Amino acid sequence: MSTANQAPPRAGRREWLGLGLLVLPSLLLFMMLTILFLAIPHISASLRPDGTQMLWIVDIYGFLMAGFLVAMGTLGDRVGRRKLLALGSAVFAIVSVVAAYTSDPSMMIFWRAVLGVAAAAVMPATLGLIFSMFLDPKQRGVAIGAWAAGISVGVALGPLLSGLLLEVFTWRATFLVAVPVMALVAIAAPFVLPEHKDANAGKLDVLSVGLLLVTLLPLIYGVKALAKDDSLVEALGAIVIGVAFGVWFVVRQLRIDAPLLDIRLFANRTVSGALSVYILAALAMGGMYLMFTQYLQLVAELSPLQTGLAILPAALVLVGVSMSTPILARRVRPGFIIAGGLAIQVVGYLMLTRVESTAGLPLLIAGFIVLYPAVNPAMALTTGLVVGSVPPEKAGAASGLSTTANDLGLSLGVALIGSIGVAVYRDGVALPGGLTDEDASAARDSLDGAVAVAGRVSGDLGGQVLETARAAFTSGLNTGALIAAVIAAVGAVLAATLLRHVPPTSGNDWGGGADETADAAVSADGTGAAGDTKAAEVAGPK
Repeated sequence: MSTANQAPPRAGRREWLGLGLLVLPSLLLFMMLTILFLAIPHISASLRPDGTQMLWIVDIYGFLMAGFLVAMGTLGDRVGRRKLLALGSAVFAIVSVVAAYTSDPSMMIFWRAVLGVAAAAVMPATLGLIFSMFLDPKQRGVAIGAWAAGISVGVALGPLLSGLLLEVFTWRATFLVAVPVMALVAIAAPFVLPEHKDANAGKLDVLSVGLLLVTLLPLIYGVKALAKDDSLVEALGAIVIGVAFGVWFVVRQLRIDAPLLDIRLFANRTVSGALSVYILAALAMGGMYLMFTQYLQLVAELSPLQTGLAILPAALVLVGVSMSTPILARRVRPGFIIAGGLAIQVVGYLMLTRVESTAGLPLLIAGFIVLYPAVNPAMALTTGLVVGSVPPEKAGAASGLSTTANDLGLSLGVALIGSIGVAVYRDGVALPGGLTDEDASAARDSLDGAVAVAGRVSGDLGGQVLETARAAFTSGLNTGALIAAVIAAVGAVLAATLLRHVPPTSGNDWGGGADETADAAVSADGTGAAGDTKAAEVAGPK
């Protein structure tokens, strides 16, 4: 443990140069998420996946990333964070090229899954290396702030860059843009980043990794299957299988000496509360972001560039909020800041429930400007709370846990709210007569399919297909927004209650103090019962 009379060493020029390199992949991986959202109609028109395949193309990346993040964080602690960062970046660059020239929907799902695993190797290493490179609390706070700002800039740049690329090139360019950035990270990492690993790291439990995956994937498959009219038994069966494997996973983590995920950490109410709120905030946001971008392009008929420009104001406000949130947290309790942000989100989601299929664009954009930046407090503050609860040598695994909550929430949102939107669409679309069975099936499956059918048929028939399909999709968006509002409201209540004991952070300790907060995370007997009081002491001003 650190002591008051021995100041930690300060970072030098090489560490700050390394920080710049670490911000790059963090910025890119979040930018890639928003880039793909805008590219969905173009991918759909080119590869012609069915509605279920399109949802898997969108969210298999996030699910595999979430499934492997904790494992990769632990693996980085064992083999070296720099080594894993370089390897993951190289794989991401190579597979991005392969995915860009894939022409089969099933293979696109596969390559997106590989990209998710590669991203899982990169993300925890970035934050883990920051914690090992910046030992001075004030410098560490600046470094984490730069890392978080990089993510926000990536989110802001994604839509605009995607619009520019899609305006000039095909959707394949949205994959290729990652290649030079990740190649640079892979090549430069050995020269500017120090290697860091835990000499006492336990052996990676492969069975636990497998159990985590077979917990997540059946659960998500079951949620998606619920959107189909004839798949209730299949959906419930998949959910039961996922829950059963999840119970096995938890029991195994409690019994083995070196668990993949230290379940006892959740006994600390700061950690469990922060992660719960983080997942809920990301869940609500993930599903609505996808439907929002589809509305802009397929209902409002904006071009890719116009779509990017429509999203940009909210993204720029998000960057500003990301800069001010840590400063505000020095004076206001983090739980109250997060709760306030989620309460503002509820207002934005409720605005989206009033959007109509005609003349609904101004209200849609206004609602998004209200709700989108308000998710940042949950993103910015919960990461510091979670990672600050473990010693520095375990920062890789802890950052993997925090990022898992984000990616799992986003992917669950796409699956849950997206599937509900699809179900509402299929129930509400009333197609005119005169369509072939193939065209009627495609138009009933998704709005993308209806737009494609409308382009193939002649006369007023295409206009009728578009009108009913857009109205049905907007009903799905309204329903999804209402569900997201309820989820955000629950998250706000949890933040205000479960995190109210955490005091404001001091100016030089935001996101720091990992070695001291380790004792707060889990008490000596492993129950975590004594941790909360000390966590509050460490988080507060010194």
